[in-house]
Order: sequence, then structure tokens, then C-alpha cells
Amino acid sequence: MKKQAANKKRCRKDYTQEAYQGIRKLFFLNEIVPGQKISYRDLAERLKMSSTPVIQALKRLEFQGLVRHEPNRGYYTEPISLEEITEIYEFRELIELSLLSKTIKKINARGLGKLKKALQNHLEAVRDISMKERLIRDMEFHLVLAGLSGCAVQVNALKSLFDLLYLKYRGNILFVTPMEQVDKEHQKIYDAVSDADLATAKTVLSGHIENVKNHAVFSIEQMHRQSVELI
Repeated sequence: MKKQAANKKRCRKDYTQEAYQGIRKLFFLNEIVPGQKISYRDLAERLKMSSTPVIQALKRLEFQGLVRHEPNRGYYTEPISLEEITEIYEFRELIELSLLSKTIKKINARGLGKLKKALQNHLEAVRDISMKERLIRDMEFHLVLAGLSGCAVQVNALKSLFDLLYLKYRGNILFVTPMEQVDKEHQKIYDAVSDADLATAKTVLSGHIENVKNHAVFSIEQMHRQSVELI
């Protein structure tokens, strides 16, 4: 009986995780957009599962700040916020810069090879209109760089920030920075880490995050201006 109960509990977790990943994918594919009302019944139908794991997944996404629940009304995606995206990038910069010294101190040939592979994957990513692969590879480069520090708690916090950026704000907002500029900055970051040049690595990484933030803020401001003009 205990084994059956454990199996049943494990299955519930599996279904919730499947629903969670399915909803995340819909965010990433822009099939769920900021400010949208979400019907958990529609989601359950699209994901071909019952409503219970979908509701549990939405609660998890609510904790992450991607959706909100309004009593007697249901779930909604959070609207785009200029203040939020600015705060996300500022927090990203604090975390990533704070980990650089530990990464450079701990990195060995194997770690450097891992970082080089992440850089190559980003440089070789398909440059399609949606930029989805570029977004994933960009995130992987930064997470590999941070992960080589060995600081799991801060890396997990960084992953949560990337979730907000890449699921909520989407590629058409985030990847307005010229691709050639991003490529060059990633290469310079790698070169500085490879040379154990902490000062240069910090300067380039800080400037890189600032550049991307400024382009994202500009894109959101343009969207807001266009929406006001249409009213």
C-alpha cells in the first residue's frame, strides 16, 4: 500500500512538472503573452492533461512572478514593466560580476573548454527571425560562466532572472541589441577569463549587460509609445 501511495504521489509530481514545462514552452513561443487572461481549462486541453496539474503548474509560475491569480477571476500573465526589466538587469549585473572573481580563481582547462564550447554554440546559433536559439545559447553562455564559480545559490537566482527575461519579455524585446555587438562582447569576456584578467572581464561584462539593458528598455519604451498613439 505504501509503495502504491508513493507511486501515485510521484506520478502527480511528474504530471505537474510536465504541465509546468509545457506552459513555459508556450511562453517562450509567444503563444502566451504579457497581460493575457489564462484559462487553465484551455491549457489543459492544449497540453492534453487534466486541470489539476495545470493549476499546480500555474501556482508555481505565480511564485516565479510570471502569472498572478485574481480571486473569482482566474489567472493572468503579468504585464510588461519597464521598472521590472530594469531591476532584473541590475540584479543580473550584481550577481554575475560578484561571481567572476571566483570563476577566474577556480577555472581549469576543463572549465575553460566548457566555456569555449558555450561561446561557440552561441556564435554558431541559427540567426532566424525569432532568435529563439540565440536566446537559449546566450543564456547558456552566461550560466556556464556563472556556474564555474561553484556558487549554486547565486546561480539558481540568476536562472530565475533569465526565466523572467526570456519567458516574459521574449526575444523581440530582448534581442534588439545588434548581434555582432553581442558576439564581440561574449568573445571579449571569454578572452579575459582565459587570460585570468579579472579587471577586463568585469569591465566588459558590466558594459555588455548595460548595453543589452539599454536596448531592451528602448524597445519597451517604443512599444509603449506606439500603444499610446493607437489609442
